[in-house]
Amino acid sequence: MSDAQKPCEILEGHCAEPGVCPLSLMAEGTEVCIRQLLASPEVRARLRELGLGEQQRIKVLSRQANFICQVCNARLGISEEIAQAILVEPVSEPPSSGVAHG
Repeated sequence: MSDAQKPCEILEGHCAEPGVCPLSLMAEGTEVCIRQLLASPEVRARLRELGLGEQQRIKVLSRQANFICQVCNARLGISEEIAQAILVEPVSEPPSSGVAHG
């Protein structure tokens, strides 16, 4: 896959590799699969306890002061710093802001 074909929605910055981006770059409404945790061992262990482990699918609900994600039917707020340490791969496109077609 060429660098011109990036399968993830990027709001700012660049993907670490094709298809894998920090959670902090994902648009609201995007469903992603966690691929890697780039935090300290203690933080990685805590994230896994909260349901944010590798292969977990989550949805970005909000990108305000904190990132709000839906994880296992629960909403979880994480800081931008932690969101940058979670590498994800999109599994769905964010919803368009246009009128829905039926």
